[in-house]
Amino acid sequence: MIPALAVPLGRPRVMGVVNVTPDSFSDGGRYAAPADAVAHGLALLEQGADLLDIGGESTRPGATRPLVAEELARVVPVIRELAGAGALVSVDTMRHEVAEAALEAGAVVVNDVSGGLADPAVLDVVADAGATYVAMHWRAHSDRMRDFAVYDGPGGVVAAVCRELEERVEAIRAAGVADDRIVLDPGLGFAKTAAHSWELLRDLDPLLATGHRLLVGASRKTFLGTLLADDAGPRPVGEREAAHLAVVLELARAGVWGVRVHDVRSARDALAALAAMRTETPSEEGRP
Repeated sequence: MIPALAVPLGRPRVMGVVNVTPDSFSDGGRYAAPADAVAHGLALLEQGADLLDIGGESTRPGATRPLVAEELARVVPVIRELAGAGALVSVDTMRHEVAEAALEAGAVVVNDVSGGLADPAVLDVVADAGATYVAMHWRAHSDRMRDFAVYDGPGGVVAAVCRELEERVEAIRAAGVADDRIVLDPGLGFAKTAAHSWELLRDLDPLLATGHRLLVGASRKTFLGTLLADDAGPRPVGEREAAHLAVVLELARAGVWGVRVHDVRSARDALAALAAMRTETPSEEGRP
C-alpha cells in the first residue's frame, strides 16, 4: 500500500464517489460527461476527499453492464485528468482490462465490488502493478443479486460475509497481492436486505478482527431509504444524508480504514466534530 494510504489519520479516510455513468442510482447521470466528472472530482478534493473513486459501471440493483469499450471511454480520461491534478484515484471496476488501463492512467487503487469473482484476471493486474485492492463481499451481478440475499447458516450474514471474504483473501494472496495492499468491504446492499446491512453494521468486530483494513460504503443506499420510509415510500436518495452521517460516525468509532461517500463535505464536517469531542483542549484564559 502506498504511504499516503497507509499512514494513520486518526479518522477514516474519505473516499469521494465520482460516477461517470448515465444510470447511477445516486445522481442519475449528472456527471456522465468526462468534463463534468473531472469538475466534480476536483470539487470533492476541495471539500476534503482523501481519494476519489471513479466508476464507469452502475451497480444499482437491476443494472445492466456496459461494454468494456464503453467503460474504458468513461473512466480513463477522467482518471488521467484527476491523477494529473494530484488526486489519489481509485477505479471502481470488476474488469481486468479497465483496471489495467486505469492504473496506467494514474490510479493507485482498484475497487472491485466482486472481489475478483467476476473477472479473476483482475487480481493478476493488481499484483503486477503493486496497487492497493479493495475486495467487496459479492455474490452475483446487479441484475440478479437479490436472489442471493439468503444467509441461513450458523452466524447468519456476519459469519457468511466473514467466511466468504476470507476465501477471497486467499485467492488474492495466491495471485501475489500482499496483505498490506488488501482492503475489505462488507458490501452493504449487495445481495443483502436492509436487515442484513444493519446487522453487519451492528457487528463489525469480526471483520475488523481479520486484521485487514475495512472500507464501508453506506452513502445514499436503499437500506437508509427503507429506514426512513413514510406513507409515500422509501425516503428519496437525496434526502438520506443525516442518517448516513450517523452511520459514518459509528464507523469512525469502530475504527474502519475508510468510508465511501457522495457528500464529502458533510462527512468531513461530521468527522471533524467527532474529533473535537474526543480532544481535550485547555479552557480559555480567565474562564473556569
